[in-house]
Amino acid sequence: MFSYIWPLALVVLANTFYQICAKSIPDALDPFASLTVTYLVGALVSFVIYCVMNKSADLLREYGKLNWAPFILGISVVGLEVGFIFAYKAGWPVSTAQIAQSSVLAIILIFVGYFLYNEALTWNKLVGIIVCLGGLTLINLK
Repeated sequence: MFSYIWPLALVVLANTFYQICAKSIPDALDPFASLTVTYLVGALVSFVIYCVMNKSADLLREYGKLNWAPFILGISVVGLEVGFIFAYKAGWPVSTAQIAQSSVLAIILIFVGYFLYNEALTWNKLVGIIVCLGGLTLINLK
């Protein structure tokens, strides 16, 4: 059970700090300049953890196993990060920006799962879409 829960707990904890940090980027700082530091730190932390977790670390051998996904993931992560930074600079509240994007993302991923991964499209998921849309409406009411 722990191996099932800890990854999501880590995502929630990391995402909490992520949102706080994205909201705290100074307005005068170019978001892309900020991301250069972010990714240098991320690369260093990833390298250290890789070396600690793999006693016979051979990063070049690992790189030989790469496919297209890490490259597109890198582009996607830049889009995520800069999107949130610009959203916060535009005035989105930290309390609703994440919820709004997560609701829309949940709806999109239901269809991605169905069309790309043959996941079931159940009545529960369709009702979930309606709930997400209702929630988006409610949090954006002024």
